[in-house]
Amino acid sequence: MSPSVRFTSGPALTPSGKGIVKVSTWNVGTPERQRRTVEAVRAAWGAREWPHPGLLSYGVLAADDGKSLLNHSRWADEAAHREFARTGRDERVAEIDAAVPGIERVGLRAYELYRSGAKEGDGREPGCVVSVDVEFDGPDPARQRAWVDAVFEALDSDPAPAPGGIAAHFHVSTDGTRVLNYAEWESAQAHIDALAASGDGVGSTTPQWHRVQNYPGLKGSTVRRWTPVLGIEAGPR
Repeated sequence: MSPSVRFTSGPALTPSGKGIVKVSTWNVGTPERQRRTVEAVRAAWGAREWPHPGLLSYGVLAADDGKSLLNHSRWADEAAHREFARTGRDERVAEIDAAVPGIERVGLRAYELYRSGAKEGDGREPGCVVSVDVEFDGPDPARQRAWVDAVFEALDSDPAPAPGGIAAHFHVSTDGTRVLNYAEWESAQAHIDALAASGDGVGSTTPQWHRVQNYPGLKGSTVRRWTPVLGIEAGPR
């Protein structure tokens, strides 16, 4: 007997260092369509049993501009995701698209967790997630990790770190070209205040942050704010 589906208020994204992470953006256009799409995802998944033992968790986050959703899933390995795509994805997508026609699905990418940072004993609950999508000029796994290490050096040496930051989870794309920082913040306003205070990212004006921002081969980055709205996990059998 397959396990059932259990819903939570937000994605189960506690980093484990295991498996791969799949991330994609759904452009839906308006806050009303954003809400309806989340409801359609809940209905499509709730009507079916958990699709594959290799799927560890699935979550949906809503963009603060009301136009997009971020889909985040954790898998035991790439083979598990391929099997789901072959046997369980299409019927869910068809039901969601019937409920909310015209969803634009953009940029499904695979990542592995490389490093996470958080204050020890910090029990604050994140009210906002900030995604920082960093792109390099070509595949280079060593450069991906070296850039993340440079970020941690900048964070550790920052004389005035942003008070609203809770944790940062750095993922490297399996194709060697990108880094995704999934950063947890107290609130969207805390992140807005941090950006306003520094004038260039959320770090202080230090040589370490200058190195991060001007790293060789860095093409650019995209920063967006999200609110966790739906988490889906395997329930009891």
